[in-house]
Amino acid sequence: MNVMNQNLLVELFVEELPPKALKKLGESFSQTLLAQLQSLGLASAASQVTAYATPRRLGARITDVAAKAADKAVQQKLMPASVGLDASGSATPALAKKLQSLGVAADAVATAVAGLKRVSDGKAENLVYEATAPGATLAAGLQQALTETIAKLPIPKVMTYQLTDGWTDVKFVRPVHSLIALHGTTVVPVTALGITASNTTQGHRFEAKIPLITIKDADSFEAQMRDEGAVIASYAVRRASIASQLAAAASLAGIGLQAIDDEALLDEVTSLVERPNVLTCEFEKEFLDVPQECLILTMKANQKYFPLLDAKGKLSNKFLVVSNITPSDASAVIQGNERVVRPRLADAKFFFDQDRKKTLESRVEGLAKVVYHNKLGTQGERTERVTAIALAIVKQLSSATLPFTVQAKDEFDVLASKVAQAARLAKTDLVTDMVGEFPELQGIMGGYYARHDGLRDGVAIAIEDHYKPRFAGDALPRNHTGTVVALADKLETLVGMFGIGNLPTGDKDPYALRRHALGVTRMLVEKNLALDLNSLLKNAFSCFGNKLEVDTNVACEALTTFIYDRFAGSLREQNYSAQEVDSVLSMRPARLGDVTKRLEAVRAFAALPESTALAAANKRVGNILKKVEGTVAASVNPSLLKEQAEIDLNAALVLVQPISDVAYEQGDYAASLTALAGLKAPVDAFFERVMVNADDAALKANRLGLLATLHAAMNRVADLSKLAS
Repeated sequence: MNVMNQNLLVELFVEELPPKALKKLGESFSQTLLAQLQSLGLASAASQVTAYATPRRLGARITDVAAKAADKAVQQKLMPASVGLDASGSATPALAKKLQSLGVAADAVATAVAGLKRVSDGKAENLVYEATAPGATLAAGLQQALTETIAKLPIPKVMTYQLTDGWTDVKFVRPVHSLIALHGTTVVPVTALGITASNTTQGHRFEAKIPLITIKDADSFEAQMRDEGAVIASYAVRRASIASQLAAAASLAGIGLQAIDDEALLDEVTSLVERPNVLTCEFEKEFLDVPQECLILTMKANQKYFPLLDAKGKLSNKFLVVSNITPSDASAVIQGNERVVRPRLADAKFFFDQDRKKTLESRVEGLAKVVYHNKLGTQGERTERVTAIALAIVKQLSSATLPFTVQAKDEFDVLASKVAQAARLAKTDLVTDMVGEFPELQGIMGGYYARHDGLRDGVAIAIEDHYKPRFAGDALPRNHTGTVVALADKLETLVGMFGIGNLPTGDKDPYALRRHALGVTRMLVEKNLALDLNSLLKNAFSCFGNKLEVDTNVACEALTTFIYDRFAGSLREQNYSAQEVDSVLSMRPARLGDVTKRLEAVRAFAALPESTALAAANKRVGNILKKVEGTVAASVNPSLLKEQAEIDLNAALVLVQPISDVAYEQGDYAASLTALAGLKAPVDAFFERVMVNADDAALKANRLGLLATLHAAMNRVADLSKLAS
């Protein structure tokens, strides 16, 4: 590090920041400040940043920061010499004005003109001004960088407050009380949000040793905050401390117990405390009669507690609290938290007991009073559509020629009966007290209440699972009934929203249509369902009657494209190349369950030595056929084959195509594509020796028919032209 360079500390001390935004605020503050100083030449590429973010501060320590940036040579192209200079070589008014705008005094223009470079760009000779720009001082540069950093913070909601003068309004996420800007031991004279920089800050609200902490230098901040301020300033260090304390406390609370794994909750709790202290609490065992999902949710969402689970994932009656204070006797804190959680658990028990007094069947009528969407009607109407779509799916499965786990007609009749019941009752838990209080439990509570009503376990599981997959990586429905109802539910949402033009825009997707589309593709693929996507969508659209505003064909095409686009992104994330995915999905295969097999076949084909030439030839054939007006029939009249190369190609097709087609029909896509390798030599010879666009119309048409036959044979599994570079 240059002897003139020092480490820099910047800290904004504020009132309590919004916990769910703190992590991003801290990352943005530190990274943006570093980038700004680097752009000004005050920080180097080797400079490192340490981020600080607690409920009451945002800060950063940046290494190797200069007191003044190095001077920089600058060049600026001004204008063509023919425009800037007159016949005598003196500056024209246009050039004089331009030079003065760059800081050249009026009486120094002639001198500046003499120093201008003349550079030719091949068209004209241009005048180039060269000068040395002084590097920014740290005071000026940090002021600029800090202002820009604050402006770019991802503040969820801006707050307006007054400064101490009682007149000036400031807009920021929370009121700021002090600002530190230390370059080594020197205070940098900058201001931010009406506050002038100093070297003092405050520590923990309750446990700091002294009310005002004077930071000695940029490198002592963390240690002083820890020792004098009782604050762990680093978000990452504080988070790691909480995770370690949770694990230790869980092991002491009982054999095999562990804190629930919830990264979002850990982030939020890290954002709520400055000096974490994990304590073990417990509640009465009688509450464990309530479904554990309810208890876990109320403890996490309302109290930010960490429930303790046993080795089998079953909830215990113990939980962990991350306190912001560390008293010598923690019993009062523990008892206080136990007292606070008890009414929450009692509410959950009350809701559960009350809800079970009514059957799910008795709640069906109530769905007619719950608005789903003002253009698509009530949840009752939605339930009818989901049921109709689900039964249409069962009908498609029963008539499919491809394998399905249940085969006999009576088994499909049983499946249809279960599907109808599960679809009819799937949304009824929306009108229960528990789901009214905790919407996150929809579906889950329906499963519990279905079992309480004595419904078959398969139906109860289907009700519980019909929202799955709820997120990326979530499990799929566990049985056929749940799979069919989940598929119908997602299709109903997708078709309904596309049918009224309510599409995702940018990062806004209030009805989670992207997630629903991925859920549909995952079920079709991973369950290997013998279902045609086009038929699925057609049946789903027909269930909406006259409620849809967008033309059905237009909406269906848009939705189909949307689903394939989401599917393509998912496949690329599974390490299939863009070329491989495009080659298969550009064919719009209706049955998504065999797309993976097609992709593997394409990958195997691409490894063949013949693949490159065949892919290029296929692309060439496609381009030739596109230029022909009308449709070219894939048929050949052998009597019109004149050249030996076209005779040989036709003979090769007659030999290879049946082998490829049989393999294709059997679902052996790799064998189907491998068979095409035998076409390389005759295809190469054809393009070398045969003129497709012959003068003889009949001859030309026959050769186009031969190419159409070749094109059809080569593009059943995938569009091989997409593999051509």
